[in-house]
Amino acid sequence: MLTRLSLLVSFAMFLTSGVLRVAKPAPPAGGLLVVANQKEHTLLLVDPENRRELAKIVVGVNGHEVMASKDGRFAYVPIYGNSGVGRPGTDGSTIDVIDLQTRKLSATIDLGKPLRPHRAEFGPDGLLYVTAELANAVDVIDPSTRKVLAEIPTGEPQSHMLVLSSDGRRAYTANVSAGSVSVLDLSKRNLVTTIPVAKSVQRISISPDGRRVFTHDQDAPRIAVIDTASNKVTNWIELPNVAYASEPTPDGRWLLAVSMVANKLFVVDLQTLKVVRALEAPERSSEILVRPDGGIAYVSGTGAGKIAVLDLLSWKMEPPIDLTPGVDGMVWVGAPH
Repeated sequence: MLTRLSLLVSFAMFLTSGVLRVAKPAPPAGGLLVVANQKEHTLLLVDPENRRELAKIVVGVNGHEVMASKDGRFAYVPIYGNSGVGRPGTDGSTIDVIDLQTRKLSATIDLGKPLRPHRAEFGPDGLLYVTAELANAVDVIDPSTRKVLAEIPTGEPQSHMLVLSSDGRRAYTANVSAGSVSVLDLSKRNLVTTIPVAKSVQRISISPDGRRVFTHDQDAPRIAVIDTASNKVTNWIELPNVAYASEPTPDGRWLLAVSMVANKLFVVDLQTLKVVRALEAPERSSEILVRPDGGIAYVSGTGAGKIAVLDLLSWKMEPPIDLTPGVDGMVWVGAPH
C-alpha cells in the first residue's frame, strides 16, 4: 500500500513533469465564444460555461468585429483602424485570419487599399462579405484564396454594419451618417436601392425569415422596421431610450435591443412591436449575440469589459463573463462533431 508520503512525492513528480504546464485548456463541450477586443487589439477565445478566457491572440489595430468560418476552423477579424466611424485616424486595409485550433494568427488578407473594413459575414456560397467603409462598398472575398473577388457599391457613405438574408440573395448595410440602409443583390453584385431611415443610424439586424430588417435611429428612441419585399420602412418600434444594436431570437418571436447610453437591454415582442421587458446591461454595451439554440444571449459591454449572459427561457441575467474593457464583436463557434 502506498504511503501518504509516496503519494505526495508521486504527485509532485507529476506536477514537475511538464504535462500540466504545456497543456492548453480544452475547448468547452457546448461551444466557444470568440470576442474581438478593440482596445487591446486582441481576439479572445472564451469558455462560456466556466466563464474563463482560454486564449488571447494579438491582431491588428483595431479589430472591432469577428466572424468564423462555417467549420469553426478560422476566425476573421477586419482591421478597422484606431478611430470611430467618421472620425479621423488610421485606415485599416487588412483582415487578420486566426486558426482557432492552434490559437494563432495564421494569415492576413490584404484588401489592397485603405478601406476601414468593419463587419464580415459568410454567405451560403462560402464567400466572405465585408463592409468597406471608405469605398462606400462591400468587398467580396474568397476565403480559400484570400483574394478580393469584387466590390459591391452601397451608394452611401459609412456603410458600417452588414446582414445577409438566409438564402444569400440579399445584403443590407447600415449607413451611419447617411441615415439609410442599402440593399445589395449578391448574385448580380449590384446596388438594388437605398432606403432613407433617419438623420443617422447605427447597426442592423434581420429576422430569421428574412422578411424584416431592423436599424436604429440615433436621434430618437425608436427602431425602424423595414419590409424586405417592398424595401420600405413600414413600422417603428418605440423604446424608452435610443438603441445602438439589436438581434432577433432564432424563433423570430423576440427582438433584443441594447441602449449604449442607458445601459439597458430591451425585449421587444415582434408580434406587437412593443417593449415587454427592460433589463440592466453592461456599460457601453455594443453588440448582442444569440446562441444558435436560442437559449442564451450574450451582450458585450465595451466600457465595462464584461459580457452579460441572459437566459432566454427564464429572462434572468446570469453572472457576467468578466474580461477586459474593449470587448466588442462576438461570434459563436459550435463544438466539433
